Amino acid sequence: MSSAVVFAYHNVGYRCLSALLAHGVDVRLVVTHLDNPNETIWFESVAALAALHGIPVITPDDPNTPEVVERIRALQPDFYFSFYYRLMLKRELLEIPKRGALNMHGSLLPKYRGRVPVNWAIIKGEPETGATLHYMTEKPDNGDIVAQQAVPILPNDTAHEVFQKVTVAAEMALNDCLPNLLAGRVQAVKQDLSQGAYFGGRKAEDGVIDWSQSAQQIHDLVRAVAPPYPGATTTLLGKPMRILQTLITRCTVTDRAPVFYVKEGKAYAVCGSGVLRVVRFELDGAEMGAEEFATKFGMGKIEFDA
Repeated sequence: MSSAVVFAYHNVGYRCLSALLAHGVDVRLVVTHLDNPNETIWFESVAALAALHGIPVITPDDPNTPEVVERIRALQPDFYFSFYYRLMLKRELLEIPKRGALNMHGSLLPKYRGRVPVNWAIIKGEPETGATLHYMTEKPDNGDIVAQQAVPILPNDTAHEVFQKVTVAAEMALNDCLPNLLAGRVQAVKQDLSQGAYFGGRKAEDGVIDWSQSAQQIHDLVRAVAPPYPGATTTLLGKPMRILQTLITRCTVTDRAPVFYVKEGKAYAVCGSGVLRVVRFELDGAEMGAEEFATKFGMGKIEFDA
């Protein structure tokens, strides 16, 4: 029986830990994160799954401290598996597992190395993404590839919807390759790093809408940061506004300034080029429909605040 130490968090961590257990891997320790009270916790608990199966759990602020390194070294694991764990593992840790350290990344590597790959893939208008199991090195997401599974990104998919697909893709990729990986029959493929790029994390303020962009670009941003993420934001009538859901339209207008208006019970936004139907939105913290907005503020075209 192969043994492992698992670094995991989020739904990908939950499902992939489940896959390891289903294949009889001896998981000797789970390293995970404490939930952040300032973060919307919409995903499953890796710690709870480990507790259900009697697996010890630790939640260090830094897994690279001497105390954690020595505890893991004493376990003599064959493998590490990292599934959406948010901290980097340094060389001293990576050298411990006898048969290698593997990470599951939420993109089709070498594309979208780095942080929040699902959100970036949508923002960039990609038609597909997926999950990649690869060997870990000190540099993030650049090790040899063991398995990949692609999933489509449909034109109106939100990041939450795509992340659900990527979670299934990760489980499938791991489940399919585990028999050969555990038996030592896997042939890893070197990444061509020139075919992708590294992307950093995103902050809430990165969701501010630039109305000079095209309707397609703004639509991609809206769906990439839709709840449970912070949402795409703007200002209208001097009030903060969150755009929660949009659709591309075939409308043509002559307005030069980006404007918001209601017509025949539906809300629209004129962009740098093209028009979006604004299906769901909040104004000053309260979600309202198009007709309610028209009753309060009229149906005339209102410029978005600069």
